Formats: sequence, C-alpha cells, structure tokens
Amino acid sequence: MSHQNALTAYIAAFVAELVHNGISDVVVSPGSRSTPMAMVMAEHPGLNVHVHVDERSAAFFALGIAKASGKPAALLCTSGTAAANYFPAIVEARYSRVPLLVLTADRPHELRDVGAPQAIDQIDLYGKHVKWFSEMALPEESADMLRYARMVCGRAAAVALQAPAGPVHLNFPFREPLIPNLENERLFELAERAEGYVTVTHGKRVLDRGGLERIAAELGMYEKGIIVCGQLDNGDFSEKVGELAEATGYPILADPLSQLRSGSRAGKWIVDAYDSFLRFDDVKQSLKPDVVIRFGAMPVSKALAIFLKENRNARQFVVDGGGGWLDPHALSTEMVYCDEALFCEGLLPFLEKKKRGGDFAGQWLRLNSIAKTAMDAAMDREEMNESLVYRELPELLPEGSSLFVGNSMPIRDLDSFFWLNDKKINVLANRGANGIDGVVSTALGASLYVGPMYLVLGDLTFYHDLNGLLPAKLYNLDITVIVINNNGGGIFSFLPQAGQAKNFERLFGTPLDVDFSHVVKMYGGSFSRVHDWPSYRDAILSAKNEPGLKVIEVVTDREANAADHRRLWASVSREIAKLGDGEE
Repeated sequence: MSHQNALTAYIAAFVAELVHNGISDVVVSPGSRSTPMAMVMAEHPGLNVHVHVDERSAAFFALGIAKASGKPAALLCTSGTAAANYFPAIVEARYSRVPLLVLTADRPHELRDVGAPQAIDQIDLYGKHVKWFSEMALPEESADMLRYARMVCGRAAAVALQAPAGPVHLNFPFREPLIPNLENERLFELAERAEGYVTVTHGKRVLDRGGLERIAAELGMYEKGIIVCGQLDNGDFSEKVGELAEATGYPILADPLSQLRSGSRAGKWIVDAYDSFLRFDDVKQSLKPDVVIRFGAMPVSKALAIFLKENRNARQFVVDGGGGWLDPHALSTEMVYCDEALFCEGLLPFLEKKKRGGDFAGQWLRLNSIAKTAMDAAMDREEMNESLVYRELPELLPEGSSLFVGNSMPIRDLDSFFWLNDKKINVLANRGANGIDGVVSTALGASLYVGPMYLVLGDLTFYHDLNGLLPAKLYNLDITVIVINNNGGGIFSFLPQAGQAKNFERLFGTPLDVDFSHVVKMYGGSFSRVHDWPSYRDAILSAKNEPGLKVIEVVTDREANAADHRRLWASVSREIAKLGDGEE
C-alpha cells in the first residue's frame, strides 16, 4: 500500500460522504498542507468549490452560504495562522446558529511542537465556540479506516445541523508527499453503502398535550399580553404566530429580523415602531403587560429591552426550538423548548375563542400608527439623512429581494424606520456576536442562494471587510451595496462617550477620510456617490438592471444624524401628548 494511494482513498471517501450528506459548497483558501483535500474536492462534480485567498473573509463567505441555504457549508485551509483567521466567523456561526463544517489541515504529530514551520497547536483551536471537535486519524486505505472517515463526516454534518445549529471542527494531519492520485476514474465510487454510510434523522422539539393545555389555560388568565419576535429562521412561523395573535388578542412586537415586517399575514397585529414610543415613561406605564411570549433572539431595540426589564414581574415565556437559553436579562419565568411554529399551532385548539385584550392591543396599535405618521411627516426630505435611507427601501427594493444589514447604526436604523410592507423582502444580519467584521463577505456568500441581494452598512464596516469584495469579481456575483458614509463610528454619537468631547473623535469617531471609489474599481465594480434623494432613488432603481458589484455611497453627517433622530423622537412625543390631551 503506497502513501499516495492511502491518502487519496481516505480523502476521496470523506469528500464523497460530504456530498452524500447534502453539502454542496466548500470554500477553499489555498495553502500547501491542505493540498490533497483541495485537489480531491475540485474533482468531485457534486461540489461547488469557491476559492478565496483571505481566510477571514473566506470563513464569512461560507457563513453567508450556510445562512442563506440552511445547509452546512464546508471550509478548508492549510495549517498555522490560516486556521486562526477563521475564528471570527466561527464565533458568529456559533452564536447565530449557522451550520459550518470547518476542515483544517495540520502537520502530522511528529512535526508538532518541534519548531516546524507553519505549525501551531490546532487541537481544540476554537474551544467552546464549536459544537464538536475531532482530531482525524492519519490517512490509511484499509476498509475500517475508510468507514471511519465516512462515519466521522456523517456525524460532523449531523452535529452541525442539530438544533441549535452551529460549527464543527475536524483537524486533518497530512504527511508529505501531499499530491493525491487523481488518475482513477472511479475516485468517488464507494465499495459499500454507495448511497451514503449513515443517515441521521432530525426531529423538531414538540410539547405534549398536557403542556400545551397548561400554558393555554394560563394565558387565558391574562388580558394584557404581548408577543415579542426577534431574529428567527422558521419558515412556518409567520403564519402561525399571526393565528396565535388572533386567538389571544395580543399584539406582535416584530423585530426586522423576525421576517414579520415584509409580506406577513400577521400584518394587522404587527407593532413595528415600538422603539420610538417606548422611550417615554408615561407611555410605558400605560402599556405594562401581564404576560409576554417571546420568540427568537432578543430584539435589536434597546428601548424594548429596557421595557421588558422594567416589567420583569410579568409572566414571561421564552419559546426556543433550538433548546438554548436566549435570556440575557434573566427575565423568563418559563423556558419552552418547542419548535416555534408548532408551539403556536399546538396552543390554538386550547385557547378560548373569544375577543380578549381588545383595548390593550388597540392601544399598542394606535400608538404605533401615531408614531409612524409623526415620524414620516417629520422626516427631512431635502437634506441627506440616514432615517430616510431606510424608510424608502421597501418601495425601492424589488419583490423577493434580500436585504443584508450591517451592525452598529444600520441595524438600529432599520429597526426604527423599515416598517411593515406588502413586499416579500428577506432581512439578514450577523447578530450572533454583533460584530462589524466580515459583513461584506457574509452578504456575498448569501447572494449565491438568495437574491437580488442588497447590502446596507456603514463606512467602518465596509472598510473592515474590503477584501470580502473579491468573490464579486471572481464569480460575477450580483450585489448592490449601500454605504452610509458618515466618516466614522456613528453609533458612538448616541452613547455616553459623546458627552466627553476630549479625544472623542480620536478614540470613537475615528474618521477614515477614505475614497472608496478606488477600491470598488479595483474589484471591477461600479461606484456612485449620491448627494440628493432623487439621485439615491435613481441609483437603486438603476442597479436592478446592472449586473455585478454596484456600490452606492450616501454621504451623511454624524452629528446631524444624531440630532435628526432626536427630532423624530420628539415629534412622536408631541403627537402622543396630543392624544393624552384629547386632541384628534
């Protein structure tokens, strides 16, 4: 048995099993030690091999693929710091519940900790940020070792998908020579179980009849209830939560990442401007709930988070089909481990069919309407500002498009100004660790499976991942990037640091003074800088018919933006005050 034949057979068995497990995309960052795996992967007709030379961006690109497709994406790199560069995306995958299969090549055991080049300790490299780690055996061609490689592959793919989904790490030590034998035309034919070595069947978490009856009876005791929906990936949830709201009379406070603000059947129950009116103490007193049912991750809105914390004595159910602990403020009185859509559906037969909470829900919905009307009327449609960028997106984006939003101010402004609309717009973001790194790469990866893709982000976030633009050029990917350029970190203007003028710009404002047009040109994209609202609209509408990378820069002012937000909130306060004074 030759080393080359053993290396080839072992890796080919593993790669064939990848495809049998439904993995169709692998992102490869070139390197020497990963040569055998990369070459064999490139030979398999069932794999889409995407090459990205920057490991950090490559990992986020794979994250985007997995996020959009719902299937694990594989990552492959060489040994050493290449593997370390995967860390930020792996952290994001862990906390945003995205399935990744991380494959790192490594030096064999005799070359570890002896000063060999490009050798670091890769055992448990990602610590608790992966769901499972396995140090793979050295390649052998025996039947038992081929079964082992296939079994580990099937197990790794299953663990990555098992709720809550997340990343899995397999470390492959390879000895030289590293070139596999690719002359065998039957490279991926398997001697046994040709259809796949092992199948893992996943089920959804459900509650038994007794549990559903008990919770339904308890909800029947409360007239004043709200349903809070954060980021959630559950295709059946939108319709079912609308039915739950109808049955209980509880309004739905819908975060933009809940997928309930666009084309939702639950529209009549949706409250989407809560971030504006939950800033006022008198309003919050009148909206105190007796019970809260929460689905998905914690919403973006800080005002809503504070409101929930101030009502910690309310009965609070947190429903999580992933079986995690999504309760950063220790508010839950009951954790319910059940598929979110099945929970809503299962409760319906046990809820009394009567109109409940009418006045309470009506108050929420009335304030929501007043807030949106007030802000819409007060928005500055002359000068460029960040609020109107998001307010106009539902009208400008095409039906069936995907909107990826950067962290920091963009996701918060989306929450504030991207309101209920009739279009089907899929909203995505990296809210696992809330970082600004890798956003461009993640959006481009997602664009392979959802589209048309629109990315809205700030100038610092764009700068942070300029290398991520490379796949747009290499693979002719279509994406429209809207860069809100306020020349620095806009969110800090809303934080306590803003009151400390000394060194604020140097430490927090961090103006870059960068002309992005040059780098966009380098990556083969088109660039436009808009200075008024007609140009903004025209640029987005024109991008629909233009293939490839399009970057639209919207220049704004950080201080003016902070003042504009406060002016809009003040307009809401004035209109609500009129309601309290009996004015129509």
